[in-house]
Amino acid sequence: MNYDFSSLSPTDFERLASDLVGREIGLRLETFPAGPDDAMDGRYVSADGTIVLQAKHYARSGFSKLKSKMSAERASIELLDPKRYILVTSVALTPGNKSALALAIGPALKTPGDILGADDLNALLRTYQDIEVAHQGLWAHSTGVLESVITGAVAKAITQVGSVPPALARLLPPAASVGEETQPASPKAERDVIFLIKSSPVDDEFTLWLAPKLEAEGYRVFADILTLQPGDRWRREINLALQYRAAKVLLISREITLADPHVQEDIDIALEMARELKDGRFIIPLRLGPARKVKGIGDAVAVDFVRGWGDGLTSLLAALQRQKVPRKLDDAIIDPNWETFRRRGAVPLVREPERLRSNWLRIVEAPDVIRFFESSGATDQRFLEKAIAGFAYPSAPLGSGILSFADQAEIDAAFQSVGRFRLKHEIPLLEFIEKGSSKLEVERQVASNLIVTMFKRAWYSFCRARGLVEYEYSNGTGFHASAALAATGQRIPWGRQGERRSSALRNSAKKHIWEYGVTALPSFWPFWHFKLKSRVLFSVDNGTPAGVAIDDKKKLHRLRRSICSGWRNKQWYGRMLAFLELLSPDSAYIRLELSAAQSILLEASPILFSSPVSTALPDVLDPDDEETDLSTLGRPESEEELEG
Repeated sequence: MNYDFSSLSPTDFERLASDLVGREIGLRLETFPAGPDDAMDGRYVSADGTIVLQAKHYARSGFSKLKSKMSAERASIELLDPKRYILVTSVALTPGNKSALALAIGPALKTPGDILGADDLNALLRTYQDIEVAHQGLWAHSTGVLESVITGAVAKAITQVGSVPPALARLLPPAASVGEETQPASPKAERDVIFLIKSSPVDDEFTLWLAPKLEAEGYRVFADILTLQPGDRWRREINLALQYRAAKVLLISREITLADPHVQEDIDIALEMARELKDGRFIIPLRLGPARKVKGIGDAVAVDFVRGWGDGLTSLLAALQRQKVPRKLDDAIIDPNWETFRRRGAVPLVREPERLRSNWLRIVEAPDVIRFFESSGATDQRFLEKAIAGFAYPSAPLGSGILSFADQAEIDAAFQSVGRFRLKHEIPLLEFIEKGSSKLEVERQVASNLIVTMFKRAWYSFCRARGLVEYEYSNGTGFHASAALAATGQRIPWGRQGERRSSALRNSAKKHIWEYGVTALPSFWPFWHFKLKSRVLFSVDNGTPAGVAIDDKKKLHRLRRSICSGWRNKQWYGRMLAFLELLSPDSAYIRLELSAAQSILLEASPILFSSPVSTALPDVLDPDDEETDLSTLGRPESEEELEG
């Protein structure tokens, strides 16, 4: 059917235009929140230039007003200097209309073919019907599309119910079926199945993690999850299969599991089978937590999964091999029902586009070249490294020379006490990162690591200059809001005009002061950016603004788990935006100096991505309620309880 798009809001129309154009040109376009668009509703940035998309929902205003609007925005469009400019409108356009719009837009428009009117959009919707379905506002009142959507949903929901699930039926004696009493001893079958005794649903996550990994090693595994049926509908058949096919039994051992009466029933059957098979190691306990001793297997050595599931798996595989449990390593098959069950417990998806906030800051400017300065005489390597560490700008020793973004005059002034260095090579920075340098005998990965380290040093210098609190974590350096920059309990405003919010970067909780901060990690894939990792540092609240620093890393870890456990994603993201506002309050960019004349420029707002689907989870937390969670304000637990 043909749409006139009148049912869509301007924002909905922009998202539809971005999805259709992005699919048509085979690129993922960035989209932006509602507000002034500066002649840009979507874009794709690459080294070759920028593709700009603008959407104009003028179906009710008509062509004349659209043309006037485009004439008025010509200067803004030319200021963007796009490699390609695409205009999408809900107005129906004739070839003459497109030519007139092309004249109004100017040279930024390469061809009238990059103007898409209502008819063009309807043609794209017929081609990409999944996008049509994803934009509910289009077809909410369309009987035909609604019937198609509902029919598809019903077809997926309807499943045929068999007598016994196939995964279980394959393990039963030939004569066994629902309602029949069959003795498992006859006929005999190969005992080649590892049975998992577990409690549902508490052990489902561990089972879904462990079972496919065992099957990948050639073992055949069964757990009640494979029946894909709720409750205990197939309990008798499962017990029958256990008696008939079990080679070993893995018992998940922790208090909550062993308290399940069905688990006790399975253990009794397994103990009986162990006596019948004369196998004292028939049951292998898997320790996932504290557990009481079980009569009959109390002396069995449990495989420890408490210290780590990976280490536990390694020990379990070794035990199974020692006990010669049957497996087919050359014909390993992973049952797809493990994944089917896992998806049942997953968060449901909704076919509606969703804007996703990232923790990436795009690098929009960087130097063209990296310079290598060669020593013209003997140089003491220790003095050289010490001088580089004390240099105001990030540099790196390379052999007896210096890798830097500085110029000759800066190198001469900074390193005259160490030796004489002369510019030997200027290497394109992009080439150096992607290919390394044959001239310097530096491989690609080494070159990339050198630039990452130099970019990190530039970030460190920037944060130190702003008076942030520096803390060395085991896997990176974090910088935190200081008492001088943010008072305890002070909320820092962030967000666009008209959508302003605020978040605290320092507050008191449980007799401690927490300080939010980040670790910045440069990366060059899939495009150049800095990834921000959120950090929280604590000090003892002694009534002073900064508190008393805590040196005990284990205590800091416990405090993070205790105090920050109630913070929701919106709160974490709000604090990150408030932190960025603290770093760059008057600019949309953050400039990191690499030399007196060279720098890298970061966007101060994280990148927004667009997902073609969203989740059905409710979002009930109001942005202004982010500080009302008790876990962020402190509760009356005692210090002894905190240390426990």
